[in-house]
This record gives sequence, C-alpha cells and structure tokens, in this order.
Amino acid sequence: MWGPIAFLRIVLGSIFAGGVHDYFSGMLSIKHNGESITEITGYYLGDFMKKIMSLLSVLLMILVGAVFIIGPASIIEGMTSGFAGTAFRILLILSYYILSTLLPIDKLIGKVYPFFGAALIFMAVGIAVVLVFGNFNIPELTFAAFSNPHVNQDDFPIFPMLLITIACNAISGFHATQSPLLARCVTNEKQGRSIFYGAMATEGILALIWAALSMTFFGGVQDLNSVMVENQNNAAYVVNEISNSMLGKVGGFLALLGVIGAPITSGDSAFRSARLIIADFFKVQQKAIKNRLAISIPIFIAGYALTLIEFGIVWRYFAWTNKTLATIVLWVITAYLIKEKANYIS
Repeated sequence: MWGPIAFLRIVLGSIFAGGVHDYFSGMLSIKHNGESITEITGYYLGDFMKKIMSLLSVLLMILVGAVFIIGPASIIEGMTSGFAGTAFRILLILSYYILSTLLPIDKLIGKVYPFFGAALIFMAVGIAVVLVFGNFNIPELTFAAFSNPHVNQDDFPIFPMLLITIACNAISGFHATQSPLLARCVTNEKQGRSIFYGAMATEGILALIWAALSMTFFGGVQDLNSVMVENQNNAAYVVNEISNSMLGKVGGFLALLGVIGAPITSGDSAFRSARLIIADFFKVQQKAIKNRLAISIPIFIAGYALTLIEFGIVWRYFAWTNKTLATIVLWVITAYLIKEKANYIS
C-alpha cells in the first residue's frame, strides 16, 4: 500500500540487516553447542540482559502464535466461503498448535512440514512464473515513489509504519529464537551461510513476489489501496483473489496451502519455543506431560485472548517486540565481534 519503496525496504533489509542478523544468531548458537539466544545473550551481555531477553522472547512467542492464528484463519475463511465461522477456524488452528506444542517434534510437526514446504515452493514458483510471463505492469522504484501513496497517510507514514508492517522479512528477532533448532542439526560450520543467510535471502524473494503482485494485480498501488479499504484492510482477501485468479482453482488451493503453511509453521514453533524458554528459566523438566501442561495452558489462554483483539493492534505490538528483540541480538553480535577482536562498527 506504500508503493515501490517497499522493494527497497525488502532488498536492503534482507541483505544488510536480516541476513546478517540470522547468520550471526545461527552461528553463535552453533559455537555454543546449540544454546538458545537467551543463554547466549547472558554470556555476552550479562545476567540482567539475559532475563530481559527471556521475558521478551516469551512475549514475542505468544504474540507470534496469536498473529499466526488470526492470519491463517482469515485465509481459510476465503478458501471455504466462510464455512463454520471464525471462532471454529481459530479453535481448529489452536488445537493443532496445542498438539504440536505438547507432542514430541517428530510425532506431528515432522510429518506435516514436508507437505507445507512443497506447497510453499509450488506457490512461489507458480506465481513468480505467471508474474514474469503474464501481462503485468510492475511499478518501478523511482524518486517519485518516495512520496506516500497510502490511503491513510497521516496515520501510516512511510517511517516507521512501513518498517514494522513488513516485519519479519527485513529483520526478525523471532528468527533468532528459532536458530538453535537448526544449529543443532548443522554438521559443518560451512553450512551456516546457505542455511541462515540463505533462508533470509529466500524469504526476501518471497516478499518481493507478493509485493510486486499486490501492487500490480488490481491495476496499481492506488487500486490496491481502494480494494483494501473496501475489504476492511483484510490482506487475506488479496491473497485469495490473486492465488485463485492466477493459478486456477486447483493451483490456487495449493498456493493458498503454501501461504497458510508459512504462518502455521511459525505459530506452532513459537508456542513450542515459549514452553521450552519458560521451562529452562524455571528449570522445570519437560518429560512428564503434567509439566508440559502446567506451562502450556497459560500460554494458550494468553494466545487465544489476543485473537479477540483487533488484528492490526496485535500486529503492531508483535512487530515492535520482534524488532526490539532483534536489536538486542545485534548488540550480542557486536559484543562477540569485540571479544574476538574482529571487524565491527559500534
């Protein structure tokens, strides 16, 4: 809705901020035997910052979980023509999150991720091909694009609202909380660049595809703004409309499955991470199911309560927490570089 300046935000953010952040947070976890970012923060910035990081991490995990209940529920609504009501769809997604949080990772998450991954690849490749070879006039980034075309310019200035609306792609503290999951699977440090930096570069490409589609599909940026206003700023409507129109019913369904898979595979790992962070902080063993339930039930009550609040408000707090946590991780990275007497800018 802010126009082609979003391309600049995505490209520069992915290369110089997000990629660097994700690479270092992942590599630091490898160097510290797969420890969490909270433990690593304590090692480089002291015990007080470790406690702050633990609090922010749990808050972020719950906000991520809530955001990624509401978002997929809205997309499913478009796929099923409003079947069964919003509350049912939210409870359906929340039920999956509860099971994926409580069960061992290979029992549920490990079985559904390949399907979500395949759908995500199909979505990205299919829509990118249609975008390149179809008759679409993608707006270019010129000096004129630095003006604000948003329909509500006063409440949504480019700075800072664009930076926290495109929240995960450019730099994401959430990624740092998930780095240990991958760090524990890495067999050689040389894999770090392709795994950690490469994942952010891939996310940047996905973001560029959807940014270009959104600005182009309805006829231009102003037309996109009009469509969003008509549909109460429901981005899920845009996703449904583009996927089904460009790829047909079957292809659109697979594309939407990929779009749903991206947030759901963030939501389930967010709630799971929240449980583990709290368990580590209070030193509660997680082998017994009663111990998992004791931590998980309050987390899910909080997550569900947040779904009752307007999505835009929840997103803003999620985005702020996400960026704040990422900032602390950048401090940790700088402290590491100073300690190692490596190149850094303080």
